[in-house]
Amino acid sequence: MDSKTFRKQAHQIVDWMADYFEQVEKYPVKPRVKPKEIYNQLPENAPVEGESMDIIFKDFQDIILPGITHWQHPKFLAYFPANTSYASVLGEMITATMGAQCMIWDTSPAAAELEERVMNWLKKLMGIPNNFEGVIQDTASSATLTALITAREKLSNFDINQNGLEQNNLRIYCSGEAHSSVEKAVKVMSLGRKSLVKVGTDDHLCMVANELEKNILQDINNGLKPMCVVAALGTTGTTAIDPLAEIASICKKYDIWLHVDAAYAGSLLLLPEYQWMIEGIEGIDSFVFNAHKWLFTNFDCSIYFVKDKEALIRSFEILPEYLKTTNKGLVNDYRDWGVPLGRRFRALKLWFVIRNFGIKGIQQKLRHHNKLATDFASWVEADEQFEILAPVTMNLICFRFNPHDLNESALNRLNKQLMNQLNMEGKIYLTHTKIEGKFTLRVCIGQTYVEERHVIESWQEIKKMAEKTVFS
Repeated sequence: MDSKTFRKQAHQIVDWMADYFEQVEKYPVKPRVKPKEIYNQLPENAPVEGESMDIIFKDFQDIILPGITHWQHPKFLAYFPANTSYASVLGEMITATMGAQCMIWDTSPAAAELEERVMNWLKKLMGIPNNFEGVIQDTASSATLTALITAREKLSNFDINQNGLEQNNLRIYCSGEAHSSVEKAVKVMSLGRKSLVKVGTDDHLCMVANELEKNILQDINNGLKPMCVVAALGTTGTTAIDPLAEIASICKKYDIWLHVDAAYAGSLLLLPEYQWMIEGIEGIDSFVFNAHKWLFTNFDCSIYFVKDKEALIRSFEILPEYLKTTNKGLVNDYRDWGVPLGRRFRALKLWFVIRNFGIKGIQQKLRHHNKLATDFASWVEADEQFEILAPVTMNLICFRFNPHDLNESALNRLNKQLMNQLNMEGKIYLTHTKIEGKFTLRVCIGQTYVEERHVIESWQEIKKMAEKTVFS
């Protein structure tokens, strides 16, 4: 492909992209395909001769697109959103065009310095203490792994990196509602699941600080070493908010690294009315939230703040001869701030988003989504056949269909059937969790361009399908 052909094809694809944004709600949210249906339409062998982009793009439309789950659909109510926006896509297009590998300052000075500046913007806007430093990671899972490794090294005075783990007597603590990435990080670090202590939760599914301290004391008395506590601001199941100030006080008392996983809810810290979530923030050591969830910036873009930058760098820095430069100590070489050496220019799309929306525009979006969720929750509460199962603290509603006197097992089957039938129909897409054994429907209203009509229509679809389900 030459430049002339590229220009022609790029214009056609950008036109398709604009059409997709405008028409995405015409697609079924979740594809109606069976396992291997896409795979079996693809040739067994790769082409020997090059093919034209016209043919390739037609196959994309005919074969690939029917198997895509449309995360940007305004009736995508499942999981948490993985949002994008016009500004973010434009930034990503430029990033892809330049193809910069931004591992150190020298490989793209503007990338490193833009990242540093945007992290400082967010730090000020979100109420993160000034003595923290920020860096963009690919995912919150990577950020949590980074935090746990740094906690381990600081506790061992960086001996484990040098000599390995001779005896595993380390302990990590989180609530039973914490994200699975904590358990995965423990496995990746070869500490084993037995090193992870799941702390009990209260009626709102928040970590019980007193139980955390009891577990810590018990482990200390048994000769074990508490290494890290992971507190959640907005758990995946129900968006429960762990009591940060109480947990921070305990961690300070026993000199334990405190990592805060605010992967989804962290964006709300841009709203003054949600600053209560980080009371006690001065007592934490690291913090992560995903701009690629609720900050309208496409995947991947996780924001990680750390108090002890030197401990982070010392935990991950490796300096072979071919990476040595004359600027060490004068600039941020972000390849030393996490696991990967190679780094994409993620800061550009985030910069585009913040500047294009403006802080007021972002705040309006967040408040709009919360208002839509409050409305949805009020409809659930007003309907005698449905019930709310967890506090609605933001834009997630946990509820179930409860039409008449059925036992818990029957209710679980009924709600699972309702969810599956809704998803198969393709007009909306929602997922579930379990709360005290109850099969719980989750509706998360946070897609960038969702409007009130989409939420009203979704509630109508749920009620209509519920009636069919109960009488089927």
